[in-house]
Amino acid sequence: MKFEGSVDIKAPRDKVWAFVIDPEQVGSCGPGVQSIEKLDDGRFKCHAKVGVGFISTKFVVTAAFKEMDPPHEATILARGNAPGSAVDATARMILSDGEPGVTRMAWTADVSISGTIASVGARLIEGTANKMIGQTFDCIRSRLEA
Repeated sequence: MKFEGSVDIKAPRDKVWAFVIDPEQVGSCGPGVQSIEKLDDGRFKCHAKVGVGFISTKFVVTAAFKEMDPPHEATILARGNAPGSAVDATARMILSDGEPGVTRMAWTADVSISGTIASVGARLIEGTANKMIGQTFDCIRSRLEA
């Protein structure tokens, strides 16, 4: 599945960059995220509870920044497992200047889900993912624009 979009944030690019590359800050905005653990070499581990349709499970996801060009763009790779399910994702964000005082974040995510969670169907997964993405960006925007 592929997801993409953009969001305007009323904050300077360096402030947005510092927030979005900090796993603890971004993680605090992720629906269902229960904890973030920083590992070595810029990697981190996330524990999250995710519900799709009638299935609810706990994922453990390990992620790391693959490419970074501060404060313009970054690519992150993530791999996670839950009982009977797995997820692999590549996400990329590009920050650019918008109107004065506004940073535009364009983003894409390629996500592959297998196992029990995948069995509920792509439409249900996409709907849940889009809702969670919206909640995440609403939180990021509110924290940075405060």
